[in-house]
Amino acid sequence: MYQDFNEQFANASRQFADAATQVNSLALENAEKVFGLQLATFEENANAAFAFWGEVAQARDFDGLKAAWPKGAQVARENVERAVSTGQEVFGRTLKTNEAIAQIAKAQVESTTAKVQAKAEEAVKGATKASRK
Repeated sequence: MYQDFNEQFANASRQFADAATQVNSLALENAEKVFGLQLATFEENANAAFAFWGEVAQARDFDGLKAAWPKGAQVARENVERAVSTGQEVFGRTLKTNEAIAQIAKAQVESTTAKVQAKAEEAVKGATKASRK
């Protein structure tokens, strides 16, 4: 009896470890991609801002500053658009990762439920046979 229990516990532990490994792998992969996307966006935004400030620094008079003003607004708008777009992409990737993790958890619950049901039915059949004797 104890041997059967130990075997079931070992199998359940192994399945849990496998599922945890899959979940951690998905989460880490998502974090890497998200960090890469955000870093790339930050780099693009910083490059655009520094290029604009370089042009502003080269302006020698008020007319030069007036000419740079519309470009500054354009750079700011593009930076915001990139940030929003990246935020949406990050949200989408994270949502897909969470769905994959939920599928792994669902599969684990269904597998465990099926095994427990089978063992319970087996125990009921054994008890029924024993009571008939």
